[in-house]
Amino acid sequence: MSQVDLPVTAEPPQATGTAAWWRRLLRDPMAVLALLVLAGISLAALFAPWLAPYDPYLNSRAIMQPPAWSDMGTTEYLLGTDAQGRDVLSRVLYGTRLTLLIGLAGAGFGGGLGALLGLVAAFSPRLDGPIMRIADMMLSLPAILLGLAIVAAVGQSLGAIILALAIASIPDCARIARGVGTSIMRQEFIEAGQALGLRNRTIFVRYLLRNALSSLLVYISMRFGQVILIGAALSFLGLGVRPPISELGMMAAQGRDVFLFAPHISVIPSLTIFVIVLAANVTGDALRDVLDPRMRSR
Repeated sequence: MSQVDLPVTAEPPQATGTAAWWRRLLRDPMAVLALLVLAGISLAALFAPWLAPYDPYLNSRAIMQPPAWSDMGTTEYLLGTDAQGRDVLSRVLYGTRLTLLIGLAGAGFGGGLGALLGLVAAFSPRLDGPIMRIADMMLSLPAILLGLAIVAAVGQSLGAIILALAIASIPDCARIARGVGTSIMRQEFIEAGQALGLRNRTIFVRYLLRNALSSLLVYISMRFGQVILIGAALSFLGLGVRPPISELGMMAAQGRDVFLFAPHISVIPSLTIFVIVLAANVTGDALRDVLDPRMRSR
């Protein structure tokens, strides 16, 4: 996994204007485009019950119909149908809802818990060793293998997938948070707070956590795309949600057996995953540039 250059605030927490962050973010056309893409996809997924032209689970006799805009497309289905005659557009809309939910829950729960453990390790030398050794043990297992083990132990369900992805996100986020927290703990304002006799909870929340928050937010936003890819890979291997529930990775897997005859069944959900992950990564890069004090000083 490539190392991410994360910002570290080198001064006590201050009320940085959110409006200034937005202005800098909106100056980047790629960031604006990525945000618009994510917003559009999220809104389409949110309003899927009203936007979907057909029931995503309703079989029809129009089996493996090509998209309406293709050269051979004479069908009323805009993105064609799958091997059971189900509308691909409707299934992509519903599948995107589930894919976004898996990404948000996996990155949010796992990233939040990992970040908290990493900051605790940076704050308490006594707990640093045990926490990081456990994180190192978890990092020794590939995320896919860890996910396979958890799904096999807990069972194939949406909750199992989210649990597996959350646990897989903990060690990476813990290491990043520990590095950021260690840098902050070396700053003079931490020593000043300790010399004034502030309580450990006050120093941890008001100085360490608030100063590390922007760095951790950047990493978790980047982790969101990785979680979606891992979740799609698990679904592609048959360990995701159970059919006939729509999920983009599972939809791509269902079309592999008929790829030569109806490539749109796999290609369309795969392209949707690609666009979501690309937009999430571009947004994460833009957030890093906005929240990094070195970038703001230019």
